[in-house]
Parts: sequence; C-alpha cells; structure tokens
Amino acid sequence: MTSTRRPAVHAVQTIIQPAFRLSLLALAIAQCHTAAYAQSSDNSLPEVVVSASKNKDGKAERSKAAGFIDAPLLDTPFSVSSWTQQQMQDLRIRQTTDAMKFDASVNDAYNAVGYAEQFSIRGFALDNASSYRKDGFAIPGDASIPLENKERVEILKGIAGFQSGFATPGGVINYVTKRPLNSALRTVTTEISERGTLYGAADLSNLNADKQFGYRINAAGERLRSYVKGANGERQFVSAAFDWHLNNNSLLQLDLDYQHKSQLSVPGFQLFNGTSLPRGVNAEMMLNDQAWAKPVDTRSSNLGLRFETRLNADWSASLAANLHDFHRDDYTAFPYGCSAANLYPGYCANGDYDVYDYRSLNESKKLISTQALLQGKLVTGNFSHQIAAGLSTSRRRDYFGDAVYEYAGSSNLFRPVAVGITSKVPGAAYLRRTDKEWSAFLQDIITVSEAWTLHLGLRRLNIERSQSDNPGYSNAHWVSNTALVYKPQAAVSLYTSFAQGLEHGGIAPFGTANANTMLNPARSRQLELGVKADLLRDLSLSAALFQIKKPLEYTNAANVYVQNGEAQHTGLELSAQGKLNTSLSLGASLTSLRAEQQDTGLASMDGKRVLNVPELKASIYADYAVAAVKGLNLQAAWQYSGNKAFSPDNSVIVPGYQVWNLGARYSTQIAGTATTLRFNIDNVGDKFYWRDVTQSLGGYLLPGAPRTYKVSAQFDF
Repeated sequence: MTSTRRPAVHAVQTIIQPAFRLSLLALAIAQCHTAAYAQSSDNSLPEVVVSASKNKDGKAERSKAAGFIDAPLLDTPFSVSSWTQQQMQDLRIRQTTDAMKFDASVNDAYNAVGYAEQFSIRGFALDNASSYRKDGFAIPGDASIPLENKERVEILKGIAGFQSGFATPGGVINYVTKRPLNSALRTVTTEISERGTLYGAADLSNLNADKQFGYRINAAGERLRSYVKGANGERQFVSAAFDWHLNNNSLLQLDLDYQHKSQLSVPGFQLFNGTSLPRGVNAEMMLNDQAWAKPVDTRSSNLGLRFETRLNADWSASLAANLHDFHRDDYTAFPYGCSAANLYPGYCANGDYDVYDYRSLNESKKLISTQALLQGKLVTGNFSHQIAAGLSTSRRRDYFGDAVYEYAGSSNLFRPVAVGITSKVPGAAYLRRTDKEWSAFLQDIITVSEAWTLHLGLRRLNIERSQSDNPGYSNAHWVSNTALVYKPQAAVSLYTSFAQGLEHGGIAPFGTANANTMLNPARSRQLELGVKADLLRDLSLSAALFQIKKPLEYTNAANVYVQNGEAQHTGLELSAQGKLNTSLSLGASLTSLRAEQQDTGLASMDGKRVLNVPELKASIYADYAVAAVKGLNLQAAWQYSGNKAFSPDNSVIVPGYQVWNLGARYSTQIAGTATTLRFNIDNVGDKFYWRDVTQSLGGYLLPGAPRTYKVSAQFDF
C-alpha cells in the first residue's frame, strides 16, 4: 500500500518529472553543439542572495555554517571545512563521499555502495535524521544527496547544538543550494569511467532584462556501473532555483529538486570464524547476487522558500521553509552469519554464509521545517554587537511497515549458490514515528576591542517524540556555546570555545531485546582551542585541539540496548588550503584522534578504542599549472588512514592504508566553445584495503575501490 503524499510534494513532483525529461533533451541538444550562448561567469548575486563568498580561486572565505551571522571563516571560533562548486569540479567530486576523502576528520560509517552515504566526524557517527542539512534545514540522509545543484558543501566539525538543535556531537554537513548568477551560464558536463558508468549534467542560469528575476536550472542523468560487479543502477536528477528582487530591499527565493536513484546495494564481509579478517576476497565481489535481488529504489524531493527584506541600514529579517519528501523500496539478499558453524555474526572459514531475504517497501519520511530570523547590529556603551535572533520549527513523520527478514539459504563467497526467495510478504507502511521540534535562539558577536571578540549562542529546544509501539517522550532543554577570539594581527586569530549539544536518543536496533525502543536525548559537551591564519592572500592555515564527551549507547550482555558510560574523544586537527604561488594549489588535512570508552563498568569496553576510527588520518592534494603548456594542470592526491578497531573488545584491529590518485585537466577552445577535459586515475597502485569497518547491522567490513579510470569533458557555451 502506497502511503499518502502531501499535496504540495505531489505537485512538486508533477512539475519536476516532465521538466526532467525536457532537461535531458536540452542536454543532448547542447552536447551536439547546436546552440551558442554567452560565456559563463563565476560572479554571484549580491550577498543577500548567497550565504558565503569566495575568492577568485574558488576557496570559500565566509560562511554561516557556524551560526546565523555571515562571518569570515578566519574569525569563526569553530572548525569549518568547505568545498565550493569550482573546487568540486576540479577535484572530481560527484557525491559527498568524494568530498569527505579530503577531510581527515571524516570517516565512512556503514557507507555501502548503492545505499545511503553515511559518515562519522571526529569519531562520532552522524545521525541520518538531523546531521545532514540543506541551506541549514535538516533533511534525511537516507540516500545519496545530489550535488549538481549545490554551490557549496560545508562541514561544521564538533558540537553544533546551538547552530542546529538536535545533532550528534561530531558535527553537521550542510549543502548550500546554487542561486541564479548575474550573467548567463550554459555548462554541459559528460563523463565516462572504465567500468561503464556514463554521466551527463547541465547547469543553466540567466536573468531577465531588468535583472529583477533570475533562474538556475540543473539536470543530470547517470548510468551506474560500480566497481563491484553487478551493482548496476541509474540516477536522474533535476532542480530549479528562482530569485525575484521585489524591490531594492526585498528578495523572494524558491528552489525545488527531485532525484530518483535505483541501484543494487553492496553488503560487506564479516569475520571468518568470527575472529579473523576475510582472506582471498577482493573489492569486486558481490554478495547481493541472487536472481531475485532487486535494486534499492529511492525518490526524494525538496521544496524551499525564502523571503528576505532589509529593514534599514543595520537590520534585516527573513522567513524560510523547506519541505522534504523521501520514499524508498529496500531489497537485499542480505548475508549474515554462518549457521553451519553456529556463527552469528561471522562467515565460515571456507567462505560459507547465510542469505536472508530482506524487503521493506513503501518506506517514506516527510519533513517540513520553518525559520524566522531577525539580524542586525547595535552599539551598547563601548561594545558593538552583531545579533541574530529567531524561531524555528520542524515536524517529521516516518512511515514504514514490518520488513521481511527471513532465512533463505546458504551461499559461498568463492562458489556462489543460488537460493530461492521466501514466501513472506512485507507489511503495509503506516505512520510509525513522529518528531516535533520547536526552538528559540539568540546569537551575539560582541566586539570588545579591535583585537578581542566574544561569541555567545543560546537555544531553547522543545521536542515531542512518539512511536506507534513506544510511549515516546516530551522534553525541553537549553544548549549554549561561548567563544573568545583574539586577533593579534588582522590575518591571525586564536580562539577558545565551549559548546553543549543534544542528540536524539538511539533507537534499539533490530535483534535486541528492546528493538525499536527510543532512548532519551543525550547531552554532550566540547572544549576547543584553535588558531587560524591567512599567511598569504590565497593560503589559509588552521589548527584545532578539542575534547568531546557524550553518553555511550550499546547492546549489553543481556542483549538490551542501553545508554550508559561515556565516550571521550580528544584530538588535534591541522589543515591548509589555497595557493602557494600562481602555479601551485594545495589542500592538506591531518587529524590525530584518541577516542575511548569509559565508565561502563565493563572490562570489555572501558579503556577500549571507539570502533571504525583511526588514531591518525591524513589527506593531501596538489594542483600544478604547467607553465610550458597553457591550460594544462596536473593533480596528485595522497590519502592515509591508520589502523582501526573492529571488535568491541579491540581484539580485531584492521590494518591502515594509503592510496594515491593522479589526474590532469586541460582547458582549451573547441569550435569556439570553452572546453575543459579531465582525466583521473584513482587508487593508482590498485591497492586492496578496508575503508569502512563498522559494527552496524552485526558488523561488516567494506573494501575500498580498486584502480579506476575516469574521463570527462565540460563545455561552457
């Protein structure tokens, strides 16, 4: 039974889906070079339109990621990473996973091919319900979030309770939507990889004659051929953004997008005999390979609306809302355990494993969020203030039925066996869980002197959470942050900050004695010291030392999911981004992290490393413009990860790895059209490594991609 959709969402999809077909037609026409348009431009509309600015080389310089006031990243007393549209093109970032490789504080956290992209920051797994944001509004992270219509991807690392309300203490990932440009833009990008993945995208923008109304259209289509054999799929995406300058002081913005993705998901490997790492396997092996296996099919849409007006020279007000709709049909021939040796979890030493028929149909999540914001500046005595005050609300409804999870037979990693599908039928989806949140917040940046700035933030959170088979709860909480920034000179800032966070209590996972039970919200706290410096006009350096503490959640010896003990993560982050000279650009990120569990009263957990988190991780990339060949740039990237603990008692440690990537970019003119050709080789050494070693769903190890070749062409008409 298909769940009832809100009329607004249905209307959006009714408009977007035909538009998508037209956009693909336009893309095909454009690729034939039958039209000529004005040269593209990177100039953006005034600051009222875009929530951050960048320098001429594409590096972000300002952001609202750390609060509600647009501020220079140099003066922000938090750790923020950002990738602009230009950087995403040059680094070949097609999905969020590609971007996260360049930040050493981010790790995969059950990031399976063909399923949702899931991450941890500073060692804490992100929450699919609250840690992913579109223009500051929470959106479910249960499917890959499209980047074609994103101007920027931002990571706020560390506790974000004041900025975002409920969120896990690792931080949040925010996606900033593209807006119309001041001049015409007509860009087409095509790409092919060695495994047969085909990709095409178009980016169109223009203003009307009086420049009061502008549009931005993005469309993409993709035939997916993963490095895992048989994990095939497809994706279609279309979006539109409109800006209407009602007068010199008021702006109305509308954006909408729709994505459909269908791809066979790729399960991971379990320990042989439940004790040792798998042997003789490779990254191309597909365990979801039964004849009855079907792709995971997801459909998601957003409808965003924003009105902003400048009240006077010092004050402005805005109203904004976002409506998100998500649907999924989830199918998997799921490998788990080996009944022949009574292993749960674990595969037999000869590669035998059990196959389960998993089906969950017509899942949906519907989320509507609003925000009213007043911001401005004033002077009190000798102090000047930048102030933002506002109200926000959100309502989320999750619909799902009883899934089929039934033993279907046994297979083998090296000699696959066909097993039949079970006769079970998934239950009809209905409203199972509802979250209602509303809050009031206040931010004040106080300039005490030319060198000293005090940052204060306070939020009052109210939450009502209910579930059909659970009593739920209703709570109210205060969260705050305080930071002090000292600037000994204009290009250097030192800061210290204290922040509190609040996250939704976990939901007891499938298989526990209290499965689907909701735990109470958990409070976290963070202390951070940092320094930032713009050594050159286009080179930024930063360092942050932090400690985060939060309650632990785990399944105890009685098979009950509980909230007990504490996780303490202490770390050092170093980063550099920008240009060393006119020819050489670089980005570097290093994180040293000590993540431990304590105060559980269990010898098997206290003092043990947090799982799936390396103690040291680093990423470096360089882009060199070859002076002897105009338009030619050479690229290289190195990614390193230390070993990770896989088993809760730390008896199984997964080796670290390092991977090299190489690439080249050539900008030229073809038939009068600005053209950029790109060629990349990922994992040049074709190294096998375990990139993700999560205990989710019983404990799985996911290998990294083997050597992969990619070629693309970008045309700017």
